[in-house]
Amino acid sequence: SNTVHLIEHPVKQENCGKSCQFHAIIQHLTCIRRPLCFPESDNSYVSLKAQLRKPLKAFTVCLHIYSELASTRGYSVFSYATKKQPNEILIFWSKGRGYILGVRGTEVLFKSPENTAAPTHICASWESASGIAEFWVDGKPKVRKSLEKGASVEAEASIILGQEQDTFAGEYEKNQCLVGDIGDVNMWDYVLSPEEISTVYAGGTFSPNVLNWRALSYEMSGEVYVKPQLWP
Repeated sequence: SNTVHLIEHPVKQENCGKSCQFHAIIQHLTCIRRPLCFPESDNSYVSLKAQLRKPLKAFTVCLHIYSELASTRGYSVFSYATKKQPNEILIFWSKGRGYILGVRGTEVLFKSPENTAAPTHICASWESASGIAEFWVDGKPKVRKSLEKGASVEAEASIILGQEQDTFAGEYEKNQCLVGDIGDVNMWDYVLSPEEISTVYAGGTFSPNVLNWRALSYEMSGEVYVKPQLWP
């Protein structure tokens, strides 16, 4: 279904371009196929509703991101917080270093060159049994890392795009926000194989069972724009 349900409020649009479709609203979409565009702010974000009933023993998160911030500062890519741990799952770009993957507050670094010239596809995965974490950039794997062996990721979570949570669903900082586009956000409760990662990177999918971009429930707050896709 492409049904869109909106709760709309009057907004100021002085900084809005001619083609801009801006809603300072809470918005629920049963189907989304276009990226979300974020300006710089400390109050613009999208909250995702996950289909989880029990703790995760493994996960894979894949998405597209397009930003010029890499050489300027760090920024949050994906923030999954619980009431006990604000960085239950965190994907964060660290300037001059690469991508940080956090699980239950423990972090590992995947060194990566700055991606400023083109939209970037990333996938991050982790499994409790071995503690092994993998990180893929544009279909190419980084060296595997290990963290939080034997742990589980709590199911009751606040999942935020555009901001990094320092508390459950709150305490956002402008200097950690995403400025740019994010889309094709999918999440599974298992580790995708290299072949499956390649298929997702090429535009395919494997019925994401935690977050499904094509059947996603979410809420938008502040200045968030739904714009045409800029990548293939």
